[in-house]
Order: sequence, then C-alpha cells, then structure tokens
Amino acid sequence: MSAKAATLKVSKHADLTGTSTGYKVFVVIILILVTIFFLFPLYWIVTGSFKPIAEITAREPVWFPINPTGDNYGRLFENPAFLWLFNIVFISVAAMVLTCITASLAGYALGKKRFIGRAVLFTIIICAMALPKQVIVIPLNQEMTQIFHLNDTLWAVILPTVGWPFGVFLMKQFSETIPTEILEAARVDGAGELRTFITVVLPMIKPGIGALAIFTFVNTWNDYFLQLVMLNSRDTWTLPLAIAKLQGEMSNDFGLIMAGAALASIPIIIVFIAFQKYFTQGIAMGAVKG
Repeated sequence: MSAKAATLKVSKHADLTGTSTGYKVFVVIILILVTIFFLFPLYWIVTGSFKPIAEITAREPVWFPINPTGDNYGRLFENPAFLWLFNIVFISVAAMVLTCITASLAGYALGKKRFIGRAVLFTIIICAMALPKQVIVIPLNQEMTQIFHLNDTLWAVILPTVGWPFGVFLMKQFSETIPTEILEAARVDGAGELRTFITVVLPMIKPGIGALAIFTFVNTWNDYFLQLVMLNSRDTWTLPLAIAKLQGEMSNDFGLIMAGAALASIPIIIVFIAFQKYFTQGIAMGAVKG
C-alpha cells in the first residue's frame, strides 16, 4: 500500500470515528434532556409535598422547599391513607398476577395449539381491544353486582381487569416464537400439557410476562373510571380515587394533594424497577420479531 493510500485510509477512519463520537454525544445530550423533561413533574410533586402552602402558591416558583414541613403528610394520614394505599396495591397486584396467569395460558393456546374456531376467537379478542371501557362499564357493573354480588368490593375492580384482551394478544405473540420442536421433545419425554407449559413455555416467555406485568399494574393503578364506578364507600376507596375526592373537597389544598400523589407514585416506581429487566427484554424481543 502506498503512503498516499495509507494516509487517506487513516484520514477516513478518523473522520468516521469523529462522526461516531459526535453522534453519541448528541444522543446522550438528547436523552439527558428527555429524562429531565419526564422526571421534572415527579420532582415538582415530591418537593411540593414538603412545601407550606405559601411556597406552593408563590408568584415566583420555589424550586426547592425553603421551609420544609411534614404537615401535608400529617394531614394526609389524618385520613385512612394507608388503607387507601393498601386497597390500590392489592387491586393492582392481584390484577397483575391473575392477568399474567390467564393471558399466558390463553396466549399459549392461541399461539401454539390448533383447534376449531381458533381464528374466530382471536378475531373477537382483537375486536374487544378496540372497545373503550366506558362502553361496557354498565354491563360490567351489573355483572359484578347482580351476578357475583361484589358491589362496592375490591374484587369488583379486579375481576374485569383479568380478562384483558391486550394481555392475551401480547402473550400470543411471544408464544409463537417458541420452536415447535422443543414442545414436541417435551411430549416425547413424557411431559403433560401443564408440565410442558410450566417447565418449557414459561421460561421462554418470561420477558413477555415481565412486560405484561408492568402494563397491567400501571393500567389497573390508573383506571380511575372503573374505581369510581365500582367503589362507593370511603373504606374501599383507592389512593388515586381518594386524591381526586380530596381534590374536590379541598380544591386549594395543593400540599395535601401533592403529598397523596407522591405517596401514590412509590409502588409504581418499585414495580417498574423490579420488572425493568424483563420489560426491556420483552420490548427488544418484540422489536426483533417485528
């Protein structure tokens, strides 16, 4: 190779390296700005929960509490805040566990089994995904109250969430990635359907279950409309529902509202951190498949 060709090659490599480094720096800066943008509301709520009302309503924004106080949390816990927090955590966790179980079973059956009416059943599930909950809330309410007699109970919110069509659709997509040869090998070894599902299928669709767990928990936690319809007494209120009720009763008590919102954000953050690994894997697998 001539000296001129070598020089051109080194120069080209340097240009590519410089371009790559500049692009990475640009991407990191954009990600930092986006992160700050999305974290700022949480920061404002948490710091606001420790501010006195004068700092919250000040004309000039107070970015950090000058005179921090715990009075907002004290007034929040004058109400049964722990009971409301327990209610929403119980509803969300129960719905998350039951939805992951039913959706993984149904998704596996639709993805890897062949039976009469399979296509029709899957089409019905897809159509059900397009129905807003407001359309079916009256039949759901009648079913919970008149058939199951669960009026004003936490299970009246949990059970309608368990049959989530999106969950079945998501798990079907993951189940279809399982090689049929592995399932046939398990049957040859004498494994039954339940054992095959537990020992072979579940480990392979674990990323999808992790993603579904986060989706279900957040969806149930934020389902204010269904909670409002199904839960009437103060003892069955959830924390998001109670915050909305308190906001209506004490429209100017922003400190109390921010304290409730900060308390309500803790379980969401914990669940996301716990399932973040599987959630990331699930999104990556879905992207590769798509």
